[in-house]
Amino acid sequence: MNKVLVAPSILSADFNHLLDDIKKVEEAGAEWLHFDVMDGHFVPNISFGQPVLKCIAKSHNLVNDVHIMISDPFKYAPEFIKAGANILTFHYEAVNSDQEVFQVIDLIHDYGCKAGLSIKPNTPVEKVFPFIHSLDLVLIMSVEPGFGGQKFIQESFTKVFRLKEKIKQENAKCLIEIDGGINDETAKIAKMAGVDVLVAGSYLFGHDDIKERIEKLR
Repeated sequence: MNKVLVAPSILSADFNHLLDDIKKVEEAGAEWLHFDVMDGHFVPNISFGQPVLKCIAKSHNLVNDVHIMISDPFKYAPEFIKAGANILTFHYEAVNSDQEVFQVIDLIHDYGCKAGLSIKPNTPVEKVFPFIHSLDLVLIMSVEPGFGGQKFIQESFTKVFRLKEKIKQENAKCLIEIDGGINDETAKIAKMAGVDVLVAGSYLFGHDDIKERIEKLR
């Protein structure tokens, strides 16, 4: 089974003690830190923007893994990169054509950042196949973005498996990340399907045994 990276999502952290919570997951062995950016338009929720990222981007040694669930990624991508994103992931559904997907990927790379592409649960995984040689990451959403407390969508495992097979066939280098409903049980199947990066929020933050929980995810 492949070794996976763990990316705690600060959306589930205590924002009264955000730096303390980040320190806890860093000391517990996480490699990445996941930022869920929501604009209230592309998804029906608002979280935080560039100022929050900028304030904490250099407060730790983790990879700043920024997922922008926003309607105009081409416009805002540079701002999030300037604020400290190491990996910037945007949504396939937020642009109008495959050509625009390539344009956003190129823009992100031109700013010296790694590029990721995400798909919602109802989007066929085959939609990302044309881009795998250009991407550093594909993020499979295993819940509908913007809503909390949802049940993990089992079809997500099939998406991961199909994507992993395509990446192997094409000898591409992009990683596969999964986000939504990840815990020690769903993580096991996700890893078997071929996931490289696990995003976890409520499973990690707010618990005293974060180190043990990260080890369980792996």
